Amino acid sequence: MNGASREALAAARERLDALTDSTSVNATQLADELAAVTALLGREVSLRRVLTDPAQDGEAKAALAERLLGGQVGGPALDLLSGMVRSRWSQSRDLVDALEELAATADLTAAQQSGQLDDVEDEVFRFGRIVASDTGLRAALTNRAAGTAAKSELLSSLLGGRAKPATERLVTRLVTAPRGRSLEAGLESLSKLAAERRSRLVAVVTTAVPLSDPQKQRLGAALAKLYGRHMHLNIDVDPEVLGGIRVQVGDEIINGSIADRLDDATRRMAS
Repeated sequence: MNGASREALAAARERLDALTDSTSVNATQLADELAAVTALLGREVSLRRVLTDPAQDGEAKAALAERLLGGQVGGPALDLLSGMVRSRWSQSRDLVDALEELAATADLTAAQQSGQLDDVEDEVFRFGRIVASDTGLRAALTNRAAGTAAKSELLSSLLGGRAKPATERLVTRLVTAPRGRSLEAGLESLSKLAAERRSRLVAVVTTAVPLSDPQKQRLGAALAKLYGRHMHLNIDVDPEVLGGIRVQVGDEIINGSIADRLDDATRRMAS
């Protein structure tokens, strides 16, 4: 997003935080309702264009949203949507993208309120690794010919009772309504949103052997000191690393593995 859409999304995020800070707001219900509105506006292109038309009065657009959805979603969802359609959006699709993000954030907020956010972060990361290593599973989850019910049933068999409810909701929503994104990109986006809920960066750490809890704590503290922010570690074990660690934070890679040192030495000898 750029320009007006960035500002509109920032305002919507602040409003969502204000709503979910209230104990009277059910964040899980809010997430489901925002996801339903996302699906509606994703299908109804003409309605989406009307609600984001800069030539239309903001109050008139909010009134239209209230007439159409007032009996279908609760007050918090309607309040949030009304504020969003009053804002200016650079593209009509940006409104739908923003609603989708807010739905995921509301689910993550519910997980945070119940003390399960760390587990959800880890489960989303692990699910991404499982999908990356199982081409058959990825094909089943991304098959356009497969129905929503079949995909939901498959995910229920994989995650039901094994993952937190928020994880299952987030992943199911992503798989059944990808909206043009790859599964990998969607899972990465969820991981980033989860980290943002804790004002932390995500470090993907690849090691040859599992790290002990003290090692994780020392590494987390070192990275937090380096980046000046709390750090969430996603640990991935890869025997091919041979030793040491490989840490990726965003686009930056801190490479300390023996395998990469050998490769580097080989390149130097060849030159």
